[in-house]
Amino acid sequence: MEQLSYTGKGVGVAILDTGIYPHRDFQNRIKGFYDFVSHRPVPYDDNGHGTHVAGILAGDGAASQGRYKGMAPGCGITALKVLDRYGNGSKENVLQAFRWIFENKEKYRIRIVNISVGTTYRTKNEQDILICGVESLWDEGLVVVAAAGNQGPEPGSVTAPGCSKKVITVGSSDMLTGKSAVSGRGPTFECVCKPDLVAPGNKVISCSAGGSGPYGIKSGTSMSTPVVSGAVALMLEKNPMLTNVEIKMMLRESADDMGLPRNQQGWGKFNFEKFMRL
Repeated sequence: MEQLSYTGKGVGVAILDTGIYPHRDFQNRIKGFYDFVSHRPVPYDDNGHGTHVAGILAGDGAASQGRYKGMAPGCGITALKVLDRYGNGSKENVLQAFRWIFENKEKYRIRIVNISVGTTYRTKNEQDILICGVESLWDEGLVVVAAAGNQGPEPGSVTAPGCSKKVITVGSSDMLTGKSAVSGRGPTFECVCKPDLVAPGNKVISCSAGGSGPYGIKSGTSMSTPVVSGAVALMLEKNPMLTNVEIKMMLRESADDMGLPRNQQGWGKFNFEKFMRL
């Protein structure tokens, strides 16, 4: 099939997370790294979440003979550490990372920003500063893909900045119902339907940050988000002239309706083959 010829080569993706471990599956594709938490100069991940996300998005499967390969195994990775070893972070660090991307996007050829990070908020004012920051990246032409968060299934449980009306918000297609129904759902404070679409996120095998072997299992909307980001990297390799709004509309056109409410499933489940044929 046509999409097999694309690897995301030449497309840069910024990943805001707990950092990145220099895993064999990333080869020499970690193009940039900045640590907003401890200001260490060399790539590391003292939590493992960021490495797992990066593997889903960009791992080439080298440590598994190709068995556990990410969506865009040729793309360039820029890892921005905004969360500490416990997975906690500050709005200030996230906003600094947004500014860093703005200043360095040409240098690292960043077209996509993957944010498998979210925070709950009690008032609209608390989320506005994050929303403003993430929307400035979108307005600059970057494709911003954010997790819906794991605070569901109650209405209004999408975390910030995934509750932005502009960015592409991803929930977990296999965590919408039953005991594992934690995928965040809308509406947002602005009564916007969210997520935009859903993708698999339950019990995903991906790269681990050393320790007990090269791979590990994690679940959540954090794992669903890089599935979409990786596919977007392939699409931008196929057609570099596409805008972020065009990409978003293509995701809408290609999603499969799961028959669930719009604030639960968004447009539906991500369909990779259909998306790449557009």
